[in-house]
Amino acid sequence: MTALLRRRPGQDEDRDRGFTLIELLVVVVIIGVLIAIAVPLYSNYKKGAANTSASSDVRGAISAVEQFYTANGNQYPKDVKGSAGQNLTLEPKTGTGTNGTVTVSSNNILAVKNNDTYYVICGQNTDGKTVYSYNSSTSKSVAKSSATDVDACLTANG
Repeated sequence: MTALLRRRPGQDEDRDRGFTLIELLVVVVIIGVLIAIAVPLYSNYKKGAANTSASSDVRGAISAVEQFYTANGNQYPKDVKGSAGQNLTLEPKTGTGTNGTVTVSSNNILAVKNNDTYYVICGQNTDGKTVYSYNSSTSKSVAKSSATDVDACLTANG
């Protein structure tokens, strides 16, 4: 009896420190399941952000083309297409005038096509792959295109 009273509180607990192999395996499995869920969600989020970037660049190009139109005697710019992340320089189709610039985000491809009485803008992000278009004669806003790339979009819209 006196031996039980002389024992320090928690003395038996000193031997039971650490985790068992089963506990460690359970934690590893839980982390694996969380990663398996998170990676596809992150991938979809990244793709959506890339597509939003392309759509935003098309909207910005609309403003730049309209400013160019006003500054150059109601004349749309000549056809222009850039490569990924390359800003577009808008130039008069005929004669001289004031050049304009369309800012393009990295990994985005943008093209402007002049059809004399209206214009078409198509844009795509190289990661997101969705093509967005705007046709000034028919569109009220930027829309997803059924085309697979910017060149096919320009052909389909004008």
